[in-house]
Amino acid sequence: MLFKKKKNIEDLEIEKASQDLRKGSAEAFHILYSKYSQPVYRYCFKMLGDSSAAEDAFQEAFMKVYEHRKDFRGENFAAWLFTIARHTCLNIIRTRKDKEEFDEDLHAGFKTNDSDIALKELLDKTISQLPLALKEALILREYDDYSYQEISDMLGIELSLAKVRVHRARILLRKMLQPLVKEINEY
Repeated sequence: MLFKKKKNIEDLEIEKASQDLRKGSAEAFHILYSKYSQPVYRYCFKMLGDSSAAEDAFQEAFMKVYEHRKDFRGENFAAWLFTIARHTCLNIIRTRKDKEEFDEDLHAGFKTNDSDIALKELLDKTISQLPLALKEALILREYDDYSYQEISDMLGIELSLAKVRVHRARILLRKMLQPLVKEINEY
């Protein structure tokens, strides 16, 4: 027997705001912006790898949400919003003219006296090298803490494929970081 998940007050407020947004409510937009601005920016930053491009994508995504507010038909505003943010990021990635070059920092040896910040930067650089489909699924799961079902809705893929992409991203990330882990363990 399946039980429906009880909606909490915040879920009901978001649901009402998403419906009011369709009517042009500035207050509803403010509520939704307050709720989702940090996760959307974080997603854009992780997808694009630099703050300037992330800020552009973030602003463009929210502008599109407001411009196309009457197009929202579903129950899951977060999935709709992240789909818009995703398409915005993908468009920016496609239009980038510069080719990616070999990153010597990523492939250089790791010194154990480096700070945690250097390790985090190395992890971010490694994640940025994952194939796009795997990277976005991993970011949504590990950084934004979305469920597999939410990832499935946001990316417009089957639930099983969302799980597979996150799993494959983790495996590939482990493989890419294996030399680093081995070097750390030798010290």
